[in-house]
Amino acid sequence: MERERLGSRLGFILLSAGCAIGVGNVWKFPWMVGQYGGGAFVVFYVLFLVIMGLPIMTMEFAVGRASQKSPVRAYQALEKPGQKWHIHGYIALIGNYLLMMFYTTVCGWMLHYFYLTASGRFEGAATEQVQAVFPEMLSQPMVLVGWMVVVVIVGFAINSFGLQKGLERVTKVMMIALLAIMVILAVNSIMTEGSGEGLRFYLIPDMERMREAGIVNVIVGAMNQSFFTLSLGIGAMAIFGSYIGRDRALLGEAVNVAVLDTFVAFTAGLIIFPACFAFGVSPDSGPNLIFVTLPNIFNHMPLGRLWGSLFFVFMAFAAFSTVLAVFENIMSCCMDLTGVSRKKAAAVNTVLMILLSLPCALGFNVWSGFQPFGAGTTVMDLEDFLVSNIWLPLGSIVYLLFCTSRYGWGWKNFREEANSGKGLKVANGLRFYVSYILPLIVLIIFVLGVKDKILLLFS
Repeated sequence: MERERLGSRLGFILLSAGCAIGVGNVWKFPWMVGQYGGGAFVVFYVLFLVIMGLPIMTMEFAVGRASQKSPVRAYQALEKPGQKWHIHGYIALIGNYLLMMFYTTVCGWMLHYFYLTASGRFEGAATEQVQAVFPEMLSQPMVLVGWMVVVVIVGFAINSFGLQKGLERVTKVMMIALLAIMVILAVNSIMTEGSGEGLRFYLIPDMERMREAGIVNVIVGAMNQSFFTLSLGIGAMAIFGSYIGRDRALLGEAVNVAVLDTFVAFTAGLIIFPACFAFGVSPDSGPNLIFVTLPNIFNHMPLGRLWGSLFFVFMAFAAFSTVLAVFENIMSCCMDLTGVSRKKAAAVNTVLMILLSLPCALGFNVWSGFQPFGAGTTVMDLEDFLVSNIWLPLGSIVYLLFCTSRYGWGWKNFREEANSGKGLKVANGLRFYVSYILPLIVLIIFVLGVKDKILLLFS
């Protein structure tokens, strides 16, 4: 069967960026910046994106393009006879399912908040009333399950139309709309009276604040965020590599995706921090930042209902672009494994994904008694921990070793694939760094990410 192709290079860049751009950029990035002292965190985040994110993303693209297969079959096409690298293909597929088991629910939150804002639920509400809405939403199983089901059905329906007609067409429109909405909201936020303090907090690194947050905490937080923002290690990027031609070198394409991804995260900060300081809201209020802080801010703004609705549409777009990309990966793996048609893969996975997503949606209410990491934790915390702290770093180490080791695909083959076409090339001088230093950095992230939770389980 002829492998489907993306219609354009822009489609590839926007799709890959769409996969990377998600709630991690617009929900997690601002609250981490707020908690870790502002500007200094941003500097370390960008540094780690360059030294860690770009090489690993280039490797995923290269494995996809060289194999012309989905992640579950890619290793088989490239490994030497008798090798066992392909086992990671199945583990990566499980990682994609795990990620979507909670991501579909979070995407549903964004849609619910768009509905609430557009219908005027927050107009004239006092701060306490706004704060009460988020826990109230989490306590309603039908609301969470209902939106999750909408996300799953619409996502697989779009992907069932094929690569160019479905996924590429919808993602292009969504991503361009997302970028436009963000720029408008950022300009609006920066022009708000009293926003200067917020801009200083966000853009000027302050060593004193960094010390208060703990220098090691800031560095580890920035490492983690730069790493997870690109969805590396579960083949989510490899799939798009398999859909593009060989006319562009892959490091340059990875840079384009990382720049778009960073632009969205950075602009989210420009929307949130000036507004926080202008309206006297604490920037370190954690994960609640956008659900509690922003509706309050929109309440105080002229045309607040319009800006609020636009903001949550953009949040939904950001989350949904990742859902579509990962659903495509899941479907492609299923088609490669079983030989079924695209429509059938979509239908079967729609039912499967709804069932797999139920524990997360019900974990905040019906099953809230299950607290895997102690009081106040939920099913979602467990699923997020498995993906973010185990699947992504360990998967990235597998890609690194596969592309650099002579017991895998090997440096020479990787470089040849990555460098075919026009654009930025992978220099031979990087070999020592990506073979020995980078796997060590990722291993450190993995150990730091799991040690607290393991101590918790045994305490």
